[in-house]
Amino acid sequence: MIIRIGMAPAASTLGPDALAALARGLEREGFDSLWVTERVTGPVLDPVVTMTYAAALTSRIKFGTAVMALPGRSPAVLAKELASLDVVSGGRLLPAFGLGQRHAGEQQAFGVRREERAAIFEEALPLLRRFWAEDEVTHDGPRFRYERLRVLPKPAARGFDVWMGGTSDAELRRTGRLSDGWLAAFTTPAEAERGRRIVQEAAAGAGREIEEEHFGAIVPYRRGPLPPGAEERLARARRVSGPAPAGDLVPDLDGVQAHLKRLVEAGLSKFVLTPLAPPADWDAELADVRDAALPLQTRR
Repeated sequence: MIIRIGMAPAASTLGPDALAALARGLEREGFDSLWVTERVTGPVLDPVVTMTYAAALTSRIKFGTAVMALPGRSPAVLAKELASLDVVSGGRLLPAFGLGQRHAGEQQAFGVRREERAAIFEEALPLLRRFWAEDEVTHDGPRFRYERLRVLPKPAARGFDVWMGGTSDAELRRTGRLSDGWLAAFTTPAEAERGRRIVQEAAAGAGREIEEEHFGAIVPYRRGPLPPGAEERLARARRVSGPAPAGDLVPDLDGVQAHLKRLVEAGLSKFVLTPLAPPADWDAELADVRDAALPLQTRR
């Protein structure tokens, strides 16, 4: 099993100096990738802008979305936007999609009601794949209609391994039917093992196969006690899954390696570490996380 470890910034605004320190530090210290989240109503920067900035400052690390909302976006425009970013970065993009935040403000921002999102997603994701692979796309569906539409440029590899997030059984089954990988979030090792099994069963039922090494998790970590507001954030993130011991969700940095080993035993091998509290010094933070977690990474 090839274990790879990336980082995501805390859920706060990153200025240009901090973002540059993070991106360059990840490359210098040997991390695999930079991951960015999306929340229109929150302080985080736009994911495409963030990844483009990071791509311009680096040459090796990959970067991905953890995760980007798909319903509410034009598949054709998004296909061009992400393919363009992949081309200018030399093929380093790792897209991952979801239905979007369970938040009234986010639903307003994307103009899509929660109950409509699954159907839109199931039509839009296959269209993205087609725009990335085919010269022309003709499609007549309930929400999108295209007649011999050409979208250029194509991604560097004329397509992506597309990952999906989600924790409910319906989301896990959709991941198995449509995606190339699953990125869990705020999950316990036991839940990760169960989720992986549901995804694999759904993939097999759809005549598909997801590679064993295409299962991962976003792993928040802390230094000492949970910072203010963290319990409320955990409760929001686990609205579907329900409460769980903080130690099974948010390890202390000193316990990160042991926690990752438990997730590896559950069948996961790709990890995105994210601090619950924004660090004051990214160079120092990355050096500490390197020492705590990177001994597990098996390929860089």
